[in-house]
Formats: sequence, C-alpha cells, structure tokens
Amino acid sequence: MNPSLNPTTILFLTLAPLLWAGNAIVGRMVHDLVPPITLNFLRWAIALVILLPLAGPVFRRDSGLWQHWRRFAMLGLLGIGMYNALQYLALQSSTPINVTLVAAGMPVWMMLTGWMFFGATISRRQVLGAVFSISGVLLVLARGELNHLLELRLVAGDMFMILATIAWSLYSWLLTRSSEPASLRKNWASFLLAQVAFGAAWSGLFAGGEWLVAPQHISWGWPLIAALIYVAIGPAVIAFRCWGAGVERAGPSVAAFFSNLTPLFAALLSSAFLGDLPHLYHGAAFLLIVGGIVVSSRRG
Repeated sequence: MNPSLNPTTILFLTLAPLLWAGNAIVGRMVHDLVPPITLNFLRWAIALVILLPLAGPVFRRDSGLWQHWRRFAMLGLLGIGMYNALQYLALQSSTPINVTLVAAGMPVWMMLTGWMFFGATISRRQVLGAVFSISGVLLVLARGELNHLLELRLVAGDMFMILATIAWSLYSWLLTRSSEPASLRKNWASFLLAQVAFGAAWSGLFAGGEWLVAPQHISWGWPLIAALIYVAIGPAVIAFRCWGAGVERAGPSVAAFFSNLTPLFAALLSSAFLGDLPHLYHGAAFLLIVGGIVVSSRRG
C-alpha cells in the first residue's frame, strides 16, 4: 500500500465515508419533509454559521480569499453546490445502499478526470481495478438482472449519483492544485469556510430555482431539525475536514479507494435505521468494488 497511509490518514479517510453514509440515510429519511436542493442549501447555511466563529477573518481583504475567488467558487460549486444537491436528488428515487454503491465507482472517475484534466498517469493495475469497480457499479444499475441493463432501465437517482461522482472527482483533484497562500490552506477552518461561503451561495441559487420551477413545501418539526443539525455538523464540517486532510496527505487516487467504504457503512446503517436489507447483488457488487480497490492500490 501507499506509504503515506499512516494511522492518522487512515482515520481521516475512514471517518469521512462513515459520516457520508449517515448523510445518505438521513437524506432518505427526510426526503418527504424537505425538497432535496433546499435541504442542501439549509445544510450548508448552518455549516456556514458554525464555521464563522472559527474562521471569520478569512473574509478580510488580505486573507488571500478574494485574490483566488475563482478557485474557491469552483470548489464550492463542485464539492458543495453540485455534489450534495445531486446526492439528495438521487435519494428521492433510489435507496441509500444503491446511491452509495453507484458512488463507489469513484476510483474510475478519479482516474479518468486525473488523466484527462490534470496530467495524471494510468497504470495497468489501475485499469484492471477500474474494470472490477465499474463492473460492481453496473451490477447495481442492473439491479442484479442482466435484462435490466440490456433494456437500460436506470432509476433517475442512479444517473444523478453518477453526475455527482464526476463532480466530486473534479473537486478532489482541484484540492491538490493549490494556488492560494499557505497561511490560508494551513488553517483548515479558513480553507473550508472559503469553500462553504461560495458553496452556500451556489446552493441558495439552485434552491431558488427549485422553488421557481414548482411549488415546494417544508414540514418543519424536530425530525427535520435534528436531521439538519446532523448533516451540517457531521457530513459537512467534520467529514469535509477529514476528506481534505486525507486527500492532501495521500492524494486523490488513494483517497478514492476509501470512499468505497461508504456503501458498506450505508448497508449497515440502512439495516439498522430503515429496515432496508441489502440484496445478494449488493454483496456481489461490493466484492467487485473491493477487488478493484485491492488491485489498484497494490504496488508493483
């Protein structure tokens, strides 16, 4: 395995998928209480309020944020505005297990985006691992039946999640291409708040479009309030902090392997909280995805 995977890095890259699996469960539980894109906006608006006391000075003129606002606007669009909104949209018509398993094709998209846009090389082991991973994703899309795949019967949520995964791959690679001052990047709260500020703005814009397209309704109550607190603190602030630190230490390609822990955690949490037991094809898909991880991450 990559020598950069010390215990702290492994902890960061494991905690993030666990929290994101919880995000998928909660997003499914409240999908009848709040519109999906509005949920994403509320989540990041709360996260913004949480981060302000920790890193408010990042908005000063000399912090480096405004000199690199285009970069942070892009990070906010891909990692916050697009990825999370598309995931909540996916959960409107698909289950947390399916959504997270489709997202387990992350190493494939990470490899392709790195090669196409960031000059990364692709090894034979990575290609073979990609074949295993994408086979697992196709098995989920087919719902375990070949005729479903041949007839291209795809749930809308699956397609939303594929788009979300591509956006996240671009986001993760951009994290490694730093151009901002070291002082800004060194302070995790400042670096995250710089992204969240733009991401919340994008999310608000998208939520406004959601309400303009069709009438929406929010069922306020303690279940929704508790859900918002969780998704704002855990999957947003804590998980993004862990993922950013893990990507910086191990690189996006290695970090992508850990994102495949999300469907395993989602299956366990779905069984515990939703009674949504995994099917046999879910297990087979997970084995294929893990096989891709093992093959891709082995050193020659």
